[in-house]
Amino acid sequence: MTPDGPAYQGRLLSHPDEEVVDQGLGFDLGTLHSRRRALAFLGGIGGMAALAACGTGAGTKSTEQPATSPSASTSSDLTEIPDETNGPYPADGTNGVNVLDEDGIVRQDIRSSFGDSTATAQGIPFTFELTVLDIVNDGRPMTGAAVYAWQCDRDGNYSLYSEGIEAENYLRGVQVADDEGRVEFISVFPACYPGRWPHVHFEVYPDLGSITDADKRLSTSQMALPKKACETVYATEGYETSVGNLAQLTLKTDNVFGDDGGVHQLAPATGSPKAGYTAKLTVPIDTSTEPTAGNAPEGGGGPGPGGGQPPSGAPTGETPSGG
Repeated sequence: MTPDGPAYQGRLLSHPDEEVVDQGLGFDLGTLHSRRRALAFLGGIGGMAALAACGTGAGTKSTEQPATSPSASTSSDLTEIPDETNGPYPADGTNGVNVLDEDGIVRQDIRSSFGDSTATAQGIPFTFELTVLDIVNDGRPMTGAAVYAWQCDRDGNYSLYSEGIEAENYLRGVQVADDEGRVEFISVFPACYPGRWPHVHFEVYPDLGSITDADKRLSTSQMALPKKACETVYATEGYETSVGNLAQLTLKTDNVFGDDGGVHQLAPATGSPKAGYTAKLTVPIDTSTEPTAGNAPEGGGGPGPGGGQPPSGAPTGETPSGG
């Protein structure tokens, strides 16, 4: 009640003797308008509260933890490097000699033998870099991992095994991964011998102290080299026999890379025969799983590449298998 008569929400009733709902259209419209303004006001307060909860204005610090964007090398981005045979000529103790027991095996430049011999493998200069990543640990670099790499020479022969170079240990070496998970080897461009696409073998161990025990390998795989670089190198003096061998192969017909065409093992290469070539490959490893390959398979192996005979205990067969 007001001095001027009955009222509702501060507004005089048009028909004081009637209920509020019977005050007429004009009164009802006024009431509706007042409610909308109140709701709009309350909505504005709620909206501002919601904005305050979700974010901050310029110059205001939020108490919420910022969302972190995924790393460029998270486990979901990476595919584990395929496990492959270490072939008939590993010299890791699984097939005769173990060069990993010898002083001098830890080196970057693997072109020459070490120990009692200083012979040097000839060929186009070739540097290759492997970056080892741990899939289980969000793709982080495997700092301190030891990588043993080996390959054939310009003639398709393997030191310590092939006829005439049993006393040599060139084109074999170990490097320890740096803070970025990288190892680098200085070598010569390998040949293409019958039955195998040009490649480099490697094994990854958890640390340098583990390299003398093949059972501690985390991964055994191979790096494939791109066809264009191979063709260019094989057109130079000393690589003549590789020309015909490469012409009979593709990555899909190779007995190692053929499963997927080497999609995860093909290393891009840059350079020229005069300046030498550089190849780089990322090597993701799933350390939570057991390696599925490593030692040379039973059967296969055959005559050593480049005409050498297989060593005692090497697999036998008609064609090289996983060399």
